[in-house]
This record gives sequence, structure tokens and C-alpha cells, in this order.
Amino acid sequence: MEPKATLLLALLSLLLSSISTAKSPPAPSAPSPSLSPTESPPAPSAPSPSLSPSESPPAPSVPSPSHSPIESPLAPPADDASPSLPPSSSPSTPSSSSPSTLDPKQQRALQSLNIPTSKDPCSQPSLHNATRCDAAKPFRHLLSLRLANCSDDVALSITALKSLYTLQDLQFINCPVAPVHFPPDLAANLRSFTSINSLRRLTGVWLSRLANLTDLTVTGVTVNASGPFVILSNMKKLKRVTISHTNLTGNLPKHWHLNITSIDLSGNQLKGRIPSSLTLLENLEILDLSSNVLKGEIPDSIGDLISLRNVSFASNSLSGSIPDSVSAIPALTHLDLSSNQFNGTIPKFLSEMKQLKYLNLANNNFHGVMPFNGSFIKKLALFKVGGNSDLCYNHTTISSKLKLGIAPCDKHGLPLLPPPASEKSTGSTDDSDYDDTSSDDSSPKDGHHHGPSKVVLGVAIGLSSIVFLIVFLVLLSKWCG
Repeated sequence: MEPKATLLLALLSLLLSSISTAKSPPAPSAPSPSLSPTESPPAPSAPSPSLSPSESPPAPSVPSPSHSPIESPLAPPADDASPSLPPSSSPSTPSSSSPSTLDPKQQRALQSLNIPTSKDPCSQPSLHNATRCDAAKPFRHLLSLRLANCSDDVALSITALKSLYTLQDLQFINCPVAPVHFPPDLAANLRSFTSINSLRRLTGVWLSRLANLTDLTVTGVTVNASGPFVILSNMKKLKRVTISHTNLTGNLPKHWHLNITSIDLSGNQLKGRIPSSLTLLENLEILDLSSNVLKGEIPDSIGDLISLRNVSFASNSLSGSIPDSVSAIPALTHLDLSSNQFNGTIPKFLSEMKQLKYLNLANNNFHGVMPFNGSFIKKLALFKVGGNSDLCYNHTTISSKLKLGIAPCDKHGLPLLPPPASEKSTGSTDDSDYDDTSSDDSSPKDGHHHGPSKVVLGVAIGLSSIVFLIVFLVLLSKWCG
């Protein structure tokens, strides 16, 4: 009997070991490193390149409104005073030991601004502080100077600025130095002036002294003035003006010089109405008055701006309907009326404007049936119309696959209300009535629940093993007895 008992204990130990192995759930497999279809690997952040003399100034780091992009009026002008003109170069590149061809007084002025002059600034300008010179002899003179990313110890001096009287283009990029009064000769000679996140605080009177400018750009710095008129009234040669994100207050000027082609006064605190005199600027190509507190209606004579290509009135308190005269602007490419209080129906003539590529009518009070079909919407680079609760689209001409942010129309031309949520969809945040996502999209999620789970399978195996053990012990006891 003793060998039989030993054999019985060995079999029992082996069986219990197999039961514990069956009951323990398998170790979870390591998650796959592959990304899901909806995820994409994060793009590595590219280092921001340093400014080179041929590069245009960096965009100001100021908050931008959420409306659609508008062609920047900061584009380099085409005249000789262009800030982005490359520095002139001589046929042969001088060595670092070659004598400078720059006027000695101007060379000392650059040194006072912490600009390296070990190399000839006219032939080998420094990386951040671009220079451009004339071809005068025996000494050349500066025509263009860009001061970028200034150190804290840089200060403007009257003596240095007097020596730089030949400048036609002066740019300050990320240079929070204190402004000083420009000498009369320098102020009169300047044709282009740029201040982006620079000069700390400016006044309208200070800027108005630059009377011969053709290009003015001031962005990301507070300008203390009672209105744009204080700055612009004396600039009779001005063609392009950008005064954006400066907390500028007051009303829009009622009188403009007719040669102006670009106006960007976005991101300020301008109030009042849009004057009809603005529509006299037949050469105007860019008009950006977004992110102000303007009210009233768009002038009916806006169609007189026959050269207009880009216009943005976004993020104001404007009301009324879209003027019919807009259809008379042949080259209109960009129209942004978002985040206002415009009302009425959307005019059908917008779909007949062949040059239109960007159309943003979101967040207004438009109502009725949207007059656009799917082919018109698809040809646009940007189209937004959501946020108009009383607006709807004709579902017979527009596929619901286009996520427009508005409901389809019923037979009466009113927005079709979505049906009440069923018990199965209670708590769902998806608007299934306007979501054309195929049911196949959910099949991968359901596939995770097909078949028994591994834990349940392990428990079943364990229970089966216990039953087998009981039967085995009963048979063994009878055999031993």
C-alpha cells in the first residue's frame, strides 16, 4: 500500500500544479508600438533659423484672431526702399582684414549699436543685422539697416542717428529699446519704417514725423494716439500701412490719401463705423480691420474698391446684410466676415465670383437656405459657415459628408432638427444625424469583444480540472480499497 500512496501523492501534486497554471491568466501582451490610424507621429520641432540679410523680418509673436488667414500686408514692397532687398555685394569678396568701404562716421555709429564691423558691412553684413549700401566713392553710405534681437545694453543715441541720415529703410525686429527723436535729416529721408515687438512704447506724434514714408509697419508695441488720423494725416506718400496689435484707439480716418494700396489696422481698439470715404481708394488691394470694436454696416459703395483682393472685417460688432455691390469687385479672393452680427440671407452672387478662394461667414445671424452647391464649396481653399443657427443647406445639392456646422433644410426651408436620441444613444456626444461616418468605422471597436475573454477561459479550465480531480479521487479510492 505504501508505493500506491506515494504514487497517489505524486499524481495529486502534478494535477494541482496544472490547475494553478490553468487558473492564472496569461500575461498581457506588450502594446504594439505602431500608431493607430487616427494618430500620427509628432513632427520634430524644427529650429528657428536665424535671420539672414536676404530674409524678410520674422512675423510678430502677437495673438492672432481665429478667423481665416488673410494675405499679409507686410509683404515686401516693390519700390527701391524695400526692406527685403538683398544687400549689395561687390564682385570680389573682401577678406576680414580688408579695409571697410563704409563712411567712417557710419561705421562708428554701427559700433555704438553693437553691430560688428570687423568685416565690411556693405559687402559682408552680419547675420542678424542686415545692411545695404549705395555705390558712392570713396566711401559708401547705408541705405538700409535692420536691427534684430537686440541685446539689453543697446541704446539709440542722437549722435549715431545723425550719422545714419542716408538711411531710406530702417527696421527694428525684437528690439525693446527706448525710442528717441529722430534727427530731421533721417526722418525726412526714410521711406520705409518697421517696428515689430520693438521700441517699447510709441506715440502717434512720434510716428507722424516720418512724413515721407511709403511703407509703415508697427506691430506688437503699444501706440499711444487718439486715432490713426494723428499718425497718417501727414504721410501723403504712404502706400502700405500696418498698425496691428498696438491697442490703438479712436475712429477710422474719414480722409485717406488716394495712393494707398494696403491697410492693416487689425487687433486694436478702433470703434465707430466704417466711413464711406474709405471706398474712394480705388487702388486699395488689402483691407484688414479685423479684431476691433467697429459697429454699423458695410458701406454700400464698397464695390467701388475695384482693386480689392483681400478684405477682413472679422471679430467686430458689424451688422446688416452683405452689400450687393460686393459682386462688382472682380479680383476679390479673400472675404472674411466671421464673428459679427451680420444678418439676412447669404447672397447667391458669391458663388459666381470666380476669383474667390477664402470665404468665412461663421458665427453670424444669417438665415434661410445657403445658396451654394457642393462643387462651389469644394473649389474653395477655405469655407466656414458654422455658428449661424437659423441657416441650413439643401441636402439635395450638398452631401452631408461636408461638415458645414449647420443643419439640412426641411421642406419649408428651415433647419431640420435632429431626432430625439434613442436609449442606445443616450449620453453620446456625436451628432449622428449629420455624421456620415460609415458603420465600418466602428467594426474595429466591436472586434475587441468577439469571443470569450482570456480570464473567463482560464476560470473554465480551472473548474473543469477540479471536476476531473474529484472523479479521479473517487476512482482512485475505489481502486486502492
